[in-house]
Amino acid sequence: MKRVPISQVIPNPTNPRIIKDDKFKKLVKSIEEFPEMLELRPIVVDANMVVLGGNMRLKACLAAGLKEVPIIVADKLTDAQKAEFVIKDNVGFGEWDWDLLANEWSAELLDEWGLNVPLWNLNEPEYQKKDSTEYDFENFDNSGFTTIKIVLEDEKAKELIDRIDLMKGEKNLSEFVYEYFCN
Repeated sequence: MKRVPISQVIPNPTNPRIIKDDKFKKLVKSIEEFPEMLELRPIVVDANMVVLGGNMRLKACLAAGLKEVPIIVADKLTDAQKAEFVIKDNVGFGEWDWDLLANEWSAELLDEWGLNVPLWNLNEPEYQKKDSTEYDFENFDNSGFTTIKIVLEDEKAKELIDRIDLMKGEKNLSEFVYEYFCN
């Protein structure tokens, strides 16, 4: 790992990931408040200084006004390995343990750190008193979240479940659920 002027690092023009709006602002804030994390997770570049891993961090570092960034040069990769790295660096193989998260951290703090908390904190007392309906379906989003706990009046829960059933198999299902609960 070494530090280089940020101007030497070249964003990858074929990077398939984007970050915008609120998530980008949270990443910039995270870098401003905890720049030491960059040392622990440097930007990975090839021999030509093109980013293989960390394009969004580079973009946020620029927005935060950093003059230098930590990098690791992966100069022994083939072109095929570089292409594979770009994708695998952004794939989330694991799943979040939502119960553990809810018990160890506040939903507000997790949200501030950039984690998409798909629903409210169901451990809060006001939600425990309400009846809930549980609905399962596969592959909700990149985080691996597969169960939705709907805490609504029975009639509203039934209406939502019916809408979800009608949408099964459509590409926009996870977008619909995210918008319904998170916006």
